[in-house]
Amino acid sequence: MKRFLIFLAVGVALIAILLLVQHIQLKKTKSLSPEEEVTYTEGDLKINVLYNRPSKRGRKIFGELVPYGKVWRTGANEATTFETNKPLVIDGKNLVPGKYSLWTIPDSTTWTVIFNSEYGQWGINHTGEANRNPANDVLTLSILAVNQERTFEQFTIAFEKVGEEAEMVLLWDNTVVAVPFSR
Repeated sequence: MKRFLIFLAVGVALIAILLLVQHIQLKKTKSLSPEEEVTYTEGDLKINVLYNRPSKRGRKIFGELVPYGKVWRTGANEATTFETNKPLVIDGKNLVPGKYSLWTIPDSTTWTVIFNSEYGQWGINHTGEANRNPANDVLTLSILAVNQERTFEQFTIAFEKVGEEAEMVLLWDNTVVAVPFSR
């Protein structure tokens, strides 16, 4: 019985050490790409986006760090989440109220924007690929990407009101992608 208790104590101590190391690693990762929450409200409509904000830090972003033609978690760390309490029309397509993960496939002139019904997962799997199941995609859009002279150091998601519509704007490096939506 004494031997069992010693093994149990050693096992609990090892688990505690592993959890502490994992916590320290996650904290370091989050400090490099801090978590951000942005909310858009208009009347009874509320949209909430939770994402992590990586920084450029002298790197070439699109086409290198974030490859063209590959699914990107649209931020860092966990997959970005998008939640709406009301139906939306996004670039002419309907999105029902709910919570989604938000994915993109960047290209030099056009981005594919994907709303997926699975959320809460880490953004990449053990092989470094996007941790997304395409069978759960509920809405896919093709949106123009605009390259400009201004450089955005940190990845940013913002909302802008444009006439009767609004836009969810993705900004990083020299790229701006505006996703139009209305009710």
